[in-house]
Amino acid sequence: MIKYRPPKELRALFIIHYSPILLIILTGPLTAIYGVWEIPLDKIMTIIIGIIVFLIGTFVYFKWEIFWERTYKGQLVTTGIFEHIRHPHYASLIIIGFGLAFFFFSILALFIATIAIPIMIWSIIDEEKLLIKQYGQDYREYMTRVPWRIIPKIF
Repeated sequence: MIKYRPPKELRALFIIHYSPILLIILTGPLTAIYGVWEIPLDKIMTIIIGIIVFLIGTFVYFKWEIFWERTYKGQLVTTGIFEHIRHPHYASLIIIGFGLAFFFFSILALFIATIAIPIMIWSIIDEEKLLIKQYGQDYREYMTRVPWRIIPKIF
């Protein structure tokens, strides 16, 4: 069982982070049911791509979740998946969102997944300000060692 509970002021952000995925889950099946907002690619290929991307996102999510549960005790965590990207949780949510969008072969779901990116980036930038306040120079050095926030070699 995870002992970490986000502070009350951050709980609204958690809702915002998971809302795009919930919207994709709710709107994605409408494409299959009503034949609307379909991605103009081969459906089978799109579904296969969606499954693969979703599984990658799920892998990153659980890699973060399990590592976080075993490691976090209030200190700055810089090992494990955090050696490659600073925000694996946000990365996993974005990847899962795109995986679901392709799985449902839905342009609307793809649009929602795309809209989630600036929301996550805004949250990351905001969170990093708090982390700098909390951990100071240690976090600044970590940012230098691991320059990638969510996608290695890109951002």
